[in-house]
Amino acid sequence: MPIDPKDVKILLVEDAATMRKIEVKTLRSLGFDNILEAQDGEEAVRKLQEENDVNFIISDWNMPNKDGYELLVWVRASEKYKHIPFVMATAQGETKQENKAVEAGVSAFVAKPFNADELKSKIHEAFGVKESDEALLGAENRQRETRSGKLKLKIAHIQITDHLVAGVLAELIRKGVMTPRYFELELQCMQGWNLVKEALAKGRVDAACILAPIAMDLFSSGAPIKLIMLAHKNGSIFVRNRQGVYQEPHQDFFKDKSFFIPHTMSVHHMLCHLFFSKIGLKPGLAGDRGIDVNFEVIDPILMPEFLRANPGSGGFMVAEPLGTKAIASGIAELQFLSGELWEQHPCCVVAMREEIIDRYTDAVYEFSEMLVQAGKFIEKKPETAAEIAVSFLDPTKKLGLKVPLLKNVLTEKMGIKSGDLYPAIEDLDKIQRYMHRNMGIGTIIDLEKFVELRFADEACQGRATAKKTSVIHDSVDLAVEILRRGAEDDEDAVTLSSKAMLNKEGKYLTFTLGEQEFGIDILKVREIVGMAPIRSIPQTPPAIKGVINLRGKVIPVMDLRLRFGMDERDYTDRTCIIVLEHEVDDKTVQMGIVVDTVSEVLPMKASEIEETPNFGASIDTRHILAIAKMESGVKILLDIDYVLTGREQIAVQNLFE
Repeated sequence: MPIDPKDVKILLVEDAATMRKIEVKTLRSLGFDNILEAQDGEEAVRKLQEENDVNFIISDWNMPNKDGYELLVWVRASEKYKHIPFVMATAQGETKQENKAVEAGVSAFVAKPFNADELKSKIHEAFGVKESDEALLGAENRQRETRSGKLKLKIAHIQITDHLVAGVLAELIRKGVMTPRYFELELQCMQGWNLVKEALAKGRVDAACILAPIAMDLFSSGAPIKLIMLAHKNGSIFVRNRQGVYQEPHQDFFKDKSFFIPHTMSVHHMLCHLFFSKIGLKPGLAGDRGIDVNFEVIDPILMPEFLRANPGSGGFMVAEPLGTKAIASGIAELQFLSGELWEQHPCCVVAMREEIIDRYTDAVYEFSEMLVQAGKFIEKKPETAAEIAVSFLDPTKKLGLKVPLLKNVLTEKMGIKSGDLYPAIEDLDKIQRYMHRNMGIGTIIDLEKFVELRFADEACQGRATAKKTSVIHDSVDLAVEILRRGAEDDEDAVTLSSKAMLNKEGKYLTFTLGEQEFGIDILKVREIVGMAPIRSIPQTPPAIKGVINLRGKVIPVMDLRLRFGMDERDYTDRTCIIVLEHEVDDKTVQMGIVVDTVSEVLPMKASEIEETPNFGASIDTRHILAIAKMESGVKILLDIDYVLTGREQIAVQNLFE
């Protein structure tokens, strides 16, 4: 029977305020408006005792005071609430922990952070509403072959450079550089790690680029999967929040703060634990006793957003290019690259369903060989690989990735490596033993049974002569040296200057206003048109001249001279309207700006671009992206999304309502 949101009163239990706001917004998008909020299990119990009509609970797992599991146990022991649907919104990640919650009576799990469709599905599951047959398709009933008998090889991944090898392989196949005889490749991009894990476990995909500890955890719980290849080595970055004062003793910057990791079952978690332990701090998850640093699991794509929204957080560790993007956006500073703590370390692997390996062995051999070739292509042609990565990692353009930034990530000396994808069992053993012994998570498995080496042995022939040693650098001296980076007296610091301008490098359309030259990112420019009749709009700010009819589309027009407080000038035959793509409330709209003359499109390198000077708190420079110093003179690069402010912003919004 369908669920009527009006009949449901939800208790939402979540300790992170930012995450709670996102979850409330998601629930309301599904029509659930009767939402009661609590920030931990203790507050949730009080509200359940006070309220009489709560009939659904969504709770985080890791929380202080009383966590989600303890709340679940209390609820199931309560005569009043023992039958209430209870969804655990978890980034806990470890299968044995999830099994523990199942035994305690949880109704469903939803991976954090979740979108509306995912949450809707889990609410239906919790209330016992049957999903459509299509949503339940798994390993047993999916169509696996094309008409010609090729395997439809469906592989899950997320938006990180760790999985670029799959994207490059898909592109090489698309261009005809490689032509598989035994399979057709289908990539499926997913929002987070738990979604990848669930899809692989239930056979909704045939294989996945997945964190090695997650794959090992799945295997330990009986999932029919084998590891056939690494997806990369190295490739992650630890960044520090730029908000706050970084001074001696430097470890105090991280003390009693949250630090974001992508998953509990991750090498990121392991390396962060190692680093914080070596500098004298005790890291752990919310609810752990006596911890100095609180690990909070956040979807990789959302980490920069969460860092910006939480000035009291310490930073995050994540796969690239998200860390370098955060540095280039001015919200984070580089602390270290993962390869500095553990050279040539594994992280993500390619795990495949056993039924695929057994039934389509030729296809797996061919896929493994082509994956290795794609990895070598990335290292030999990093700029071309970076061009492929822009569309592979950022298909909707929401991340704003650019080729120079991705090329930097792919060519870092201690950065991601894809030339050797051979899965060394001894390296995987280092992961499971450190996490089990030092962190108390995970289960020791028989890696000889989990790792299927025959495909890597065939695809990586001749590798022995080029093998690079994996070395963990776990000395206190190195950790302290890393900790000092960014200090005012650190002359040898790894500064953010080399990365901060990368996302600003690119081509800019330059134009003039009087004697001054400006530039706008060419990717924001839709077209350039001559002056056209402008129909004025009553009661708009002076800078908003009105609208034009551009091939049947109404475009608002702003005079940039007036916006910047310059004298108004009569339009001439050289006056132009630059039509731009502009973000308004997460919607892309077109707008025009009137400029004196358009000059040319210029490529600008990171070395030619400098940060906007600080003119003091009284002067708003948000509209200035950076300053370019070139042989032809100084040019002011504009961030067009900030050009509209105040009354101008409201006026443009009103035109689109």
